[in-house]
Amino acid sequence: MTQQSPNVDLGPAAGRVTALLGGVSDDQLTARTPCAEYVVGDLLDHMMGLALAFQDAAHKKAPEDPEQSAPGRGSAARLEPGWREELPRRLDGMAAAWRDPAAWQGNAQAGGVTLPAEVMGLVALDELVIHGWDLARATGQPFDCDARSTEAVLALLSQSALEDRPKELFGAVVPVPEGAPPLDRAVGLSGRDPAWRA
Repeated sequence: MTQQSPNVDLGPAAGRVTALLGGVSDDQLTARTPCAEYVVGDLLDHMMGLALAFQDAAHKKAPEDPEQSAPGRGSAARLEPGWREELPRRLDGMAAAWRDPAAWQGNAQAGGVTLPAEVMGLVALDELVIHGWDLARATGQPFDCDARSTEAVLALLSQSALEDRPKELFGAVVPVPEGAPPLDRAVGLSGRDPAWRA
């Protein structure tokens, strides 16, 4: 591990997402989200896939079911009926996998992309934090994030903002006021407006 990319416990961010699930009603599954192309059901299906994909990435193994664990485009039509019980299990498994120091070593692959594992772990954390924020805003729930996770995601997104950003992964950076809270700054760097409301 480098000092710039320390391993971080994904558990607090995963737990925060799990805490939101009880506040998602069936009639909100078609509600829009800060991800312009996603409704809530699409977002939840995306999270179902990414939880498995990043767990496999931590274990350095190919997915048993590549279609089920693809972290790409989510679709409400694929969302499993028992998602309220299954998604927390998958998020727990993802967080547990990244607690192994070996997960942060070498390279890791998810969604057909290979990255240094120390970067892939932070990408996994970014998915939890930013999509957790998306889900909270879309369903009218409060969202907070532990300081360590927020700072790690902010550092990752600050670095990526200086590089060529793939348009399919990130929207254009949304400026936020100087002195804005770290989570708002991270949300802006991810291409979302921190002031977004459903």
